[in-house]
Amino acid sequence: MLFTRKIVYFCDMFLTLIIKGILIGFLVSIPLGPIGVLVIQRTVNKSRIAGFLSGMGAAISDTLYAIIAGFSLTFVIDFIRQYEVYLQAIGALVLLGLGIHIFFKNPATDLRRNKLRGNTHFKDIISSFLVTFSNPLSVFVFLAVFTSSGVAVSLEHPYHSFFLILGIFTGAVIWWFSLSGIVSLFRHKINLRILWWINKSAGAIIVVFVLVTVLVVIQKGLRIS
Repeated sequence: MLFTRKIVYFCDMFLTLIIKGILIGFLVSIPLGPIGVLVIQRTVNKSRIAGFLSGMGAAISDTLYAIIAGFSLTFVIDFIRQYEVYLQAIGALVLLGLGIHIFFKNPATDLRRNKLRGNTHFKDIISSFLVTFSNPLSVFVFLAVFTSSGVAVSLEHPYHSFFLILGIFTGAVIWWFSLSGIVSLFRHKINLRILWWINKSAGAIIVVFVLVTVLVVIQKGLRIS
């Protein structure tokens, strides 16, 4: 009887943490920041798989930061706090370079290159992973979510974090799969001229996002000083 109760408790705990993780991973991924724009742009320019794998790169990066937050790796968090300004500057430069690169891309050239060489899916994953990973302040987003949602309280043992992290990764994957799928439905109705405008818009949005972020950081620094 005691063994049965333990099994029921374990299954209940497992499902609760998995479901909470899926919700967190899904909701944290939803805001259409630079990665969202990148997933849309690659889905339209290349394929649904390219868009989805770009989202996977972001999901892997977010999962690593969730692990840091979930297992409370204080030395990493302290390092991020100590070099916050430098890390933000590096992240801004990476995003700025990405935005400019997309803005000046020629969709016709890309289409020809993809047909000749095929899609470099590994590059899609790595590039989006690096873009997301270049913003280590994401760890504080997960810390805030864990605290505000009460998840941190339920992580009594290290293995509890494993179930939560698994859920977060699953939730992020569900979002990027859904987004790339929705965009892919309209992909075949888009011609080269529209592709050109999508590249210009996506690049401009990313550059504007970087500039706004930099202005906010500068303003915050002036208030503190």
